[in-house]
Amino acid sequence: MTTLLTTQDIARIVSAYGLPRVLARMVDYLEADFRRWPEFEKCARLASHSDVGVIELMPVSDAHEYSFKYVNGHPKNTREGLPTVMAFGVIADVATGTPTLLSELTLTTAIRTAGTSVMAAKVLARPDSRVMALVGNGAQSEFQALAFHHLLGIEEVRLFDVDTQATDKLAAHLAQVPGLRVTRCASTAEAVRGADIVTTVTADKSNATILTPDMLAPGMHINGVGGDCPGKTELHAEVLARSAVFVEFEPQTRIEGDLQQMPADFAVTELWRVLVGEAAGRSSDAQTTVFDSVGFALEDYSALRLLRDCARELGLGVEAGLIPALADPKDLYGHLVAPQQEQRAAA
Repeated sequence: MTTLLTTQDIARIVSAYGLPRVLARMVDYLEADFRRWPEFEKCARLASHSDVGVIELMPVSDAHEYSFKYVNGHPKNTREGLPTVMAFGVIADVATGTPTLLSELTLTTAIRTAGTSVMAAKVLARPDSRVMALVGNGAQSEFQALAFHHLLGIEEVRLFDVDTQATDKLAAHLAQVPGLRVTRCASTAEAVRGADIVTTVTADKSNATILTPDMLAPGMHINGVGGDCPGKTELHAEVLARSAVFVEFEPQTRIEGDLQQMPADFAVTELWRVLVGEAAGRSSDAQTTVFDSVGFALEDYSALRLLRDCARELGLGVEAGLIPALADPKDLYGHLVAPQQEQRAAA
């Protein structure tokens, strides 16, 4: 049996538990899987690029379950009434190959990305961080702001986007959140000034330099989310050179992340090693840290596990009907002719 979860099911999960609790559980699931990192078979995502965007497959597996996500990235889509990012994911049983879960991941990707950002910031940002600059105010920005507010105690978000309508949208949503101060800024430099954490989450697929070395301040943590494919960056190379840089899966980040600007011997640390105590995170309150986040398949597996558990708890999901029910598993053709025989008998 393959359980199908739709966008409506995800909305029901968030409605039942509340977004702060869903985000907190997401971080728990992410941390649990990252701490058993060596148990997973991993590879960089498979990407098919075009002039207007990219379509990707992101697989990962352990000894028991196989998972993948299908996801696109087309910045022009908003002009056509479509999301920039659309996604779905699958969990399958390794022992039989049976797909057990098919779920939407468009909404969920935003939640898992925010959860991953918080997971990294818990060990990389200063514990007293209270102000976050949010550069790029598109579809994922609310999730980033709310995750850092509810889970890490951010009290002020400083907003900037070249698209003022995106900032209007974000500011209107965040104005409804008690205890969160929202400050609109006229430039990236203004937004970053005085921020403890800087989150960059822009959509345009270009080699941009949104954050430059002159904007750095001692002790700042940079959560670089938007640089996630070859030819797309957000951070000036010198920002990386002056910081301790942490990544998800190094082979993938060197191709897709801001790290693509750096020489092959530039040292980085995979985040899982910090989580299990094999490597240090932030070394001092004055150190600048960067999480060069591109999104990795293990995070999607964690998200799918969470959705599966929440759906079971709430009684959500329907049978997807992907696999034929066969009286004789060797008789696939019989599944096609049976309805014809039934129709003739009824006639």
